[in-house]
Amino acid sequence: MVVQQHRCGGGALAVVALAVASVMTVGSGCSGTGGEAAGERVARAGPAGSPVTVVHGAAEALAGAGSAETHTSMETAAGGTRVTIRGQGEYDFRRQLGRIKVVLPKDAAGADEHRPITELLAPGALYMKNRGAGVPDDKWVRIDTTTLEDGNLVTGGVTDPTTAAELLRGAGEVTYVGRTELAGVAVRHYRGTADLGRAAREASPASRGALAAAAKGFSTDTVPFDAYLDDEGLLRKVRHHFTFATEGPGVSVVSTLLLYGFGAPVSVELPPEADIYTGRIQQGGSGPETP
Repeated sequence: MVVQQHRCGGGALAVVALAVASVMTVGSGCSGTGGEAAGERVARAGPAGSPVTVVHGAAEALAGAGSAETHTSMETAAGGTRVTIRGQGEYDFRRQLGRIKVVLPKDAAGADEHRPITELLAPGALYMKNRGAGVPDDKWVRIDTTTLEDGNLVTGGVTDPTTAAELLRGAGEVTYVGRTELAGVAVRHYRGTADLGRAAREASPASRGALAAAAKGFSTDTVPFDAYLDDEGLLRKVRHHFTFATEGPGVSVVSTLLLYGFGAPVSVELPPEADIYTGRIQQGGSGPETP
């Protein structure tokens, strides 16, 4: 579903670009109805408030939980071909630090197996190891996410868990869909659209820069989402729909985040400056680029 246009210059999409390159080689609900009012009454049996209030509180509830384990997926589609980037790791919502191991798909011919990329997520920054493209194996690449046109919503192949939850602060139209179950946990399903500008204004200071960059970089302001929260108001799953434009056909991106194992200990240490690569990176057909 094409719902959002993002124009990227140069080689900005560091990890997603790798998957998109493989692709290229091959070729609503709104509030106010009587039915929704009933949905709001059901929603109040769990997390307090209307559907809008419930999803607005997702980021704060996660900070209260402290930490979680996570599975991620980012599916890109272009020219009728789909590829999926998957990740698994852990995240500390209080420190807003996480470690995700990202697995890229094989190339279009199925012959090239990519090494997993280790990503460290931090406020305003993305660190990547095993980045390839001429980066030594023992070095990290650091990207300032506030300078990315998408605020790192899709660049790293993983939407930062805090940013994914903070984006819900921009929700204006939310429908309570109903109850369902995820991995044996009863959850409530909400569907709506989030406004990037509003999310940036309402976000915590650490997330504001990335969301403000996304609000400027995307050509439209709204992001459709599906969010699943448990009876304590904890976000268990969220799916965002993006589409960005490249020099060729538009690329649709569906980013999905699963959270579980709340409260598990998380230990994430950012690399020292000496371990950060400062040379030039070869970005596919875009030529060399300095990170």
